[in-house]
Amino acid sequence: MLTKKGVLEIGKQRGKIFAKDIAKEFSVSRQYASQLIAELVADHELIKFGSTRSAFYVLPEYAQKNEEIFPLKYMKSFKNISLEEHRILDEIERTFPLILRLPENVRSIFTFALSEMLNNAIEHSESKSIHIEVSVQDRTLSFIVNDFGIGVFRNIMRKKELKSEIEAIQDLLKGKTTTMPTSHSGEGIFFTSKVGNLFILDSYGYQLIVNNDLPDVFVQQVKKMKKGTKVIFKLKTDSEQHLSDVFKKYTNVNDESDYGFDKTEVRVKLYTVAGVHISRSQARRVLSGLNKFKAILFDFDKVPVVGQAFADEIYRVFHQKYPAIKLQEINMNEGVKFMVERAKNEAQRYHN
Repeated sequence: MLTKKGVLEIGKQRGKIFAKDIAKEFSVSRQYASQLIAELVADHELIKFGSTRSAFYVLPEYAQKNEEIFPLKYMKSFKNISLEEHRILDEIERTFPLILRLPENVRSIFTFALSEMLNNAIEHSESKSIHIEVSVQDRTLSFIVNDFGIGVFRNIMRKKELKSEIEAIQDLLKGKTTTMPTSHSGEGIFFTSKVGNLFILDSYGYQLIVNNDLPDVFVQQVKKMKKGTKVIFKLKTDSEQHLSDVFKKYTNVNDESDYGFDKTEVRVKLYTVAGVHISRSQARRVLSGLNKFKAILFDFDKVPVVGQAFADEIYRVFHQKYPAIKLQEINMNEGVKFMVERAKNEAQRYHN
């Protein structure tokens, strides 16, 4: 009688397994043989290649030794008509089984990040087609989502009536920025940029680069203009990062009644002029939209000087308007720390 163990033994001996062949050999119905194989595939003990009657199955170790049936890269273009991200992910897992050999925490991050970026391209880009690449090479899992539409920065700039792509990038980095607030939370890009080792958004001459290995964030203009939006995401296959850890970092875990995304961090250097003085109007740009959060962490790394007006706008004006919001700061040099503490003291005296 054919058993799962027997199917695996055939795989070890012959390499490829065909349901119709083993059904005939063991005098069982093809339906029975297919059921055993399907259960082994679900348990990741067999990998399926092909579809319908041309399908065959191999053990993972056989596939890894035969690169012609075990590709190192998945590439495909889709017409953006009734596309659904979960169906694309299912296809990637079926045809690019290297994904299934990765640790569970890495697979979870990959599924989350690719789903979010696919959803953005499908619903926001207005692109007629979307190109996807996934690869596992040099101990790095990478994906690219490439569309040819209106561009992520230009779309946000236009719909939120901002003055430039730079302002759109600044808003994106805060989180909760979306051009479709009734159906999207605006958290996708924010969290995707946090969970990998490298995250790049390239659109119409502007690049947002989030390098979490440094860690640092860069915004630059490039001569080679990408029409539409290109997302590049990289994650080390031995990463110990977990999605839950990232979500917890930006969740108000002290409030048991609310586990929503209510913390954010702002890299102040992205709002500086010539890397030195920051005005009250620039502080207002920093603060725009931050009233949605319960806690804000200001990162002053690589900010040499802040103006009195800038500090006053945050620590007195904004704080008095939204006293329930917790304001924190890190990476201050002595000059910045002096201005921040001075503004806090002034706010305290004003309040008293």
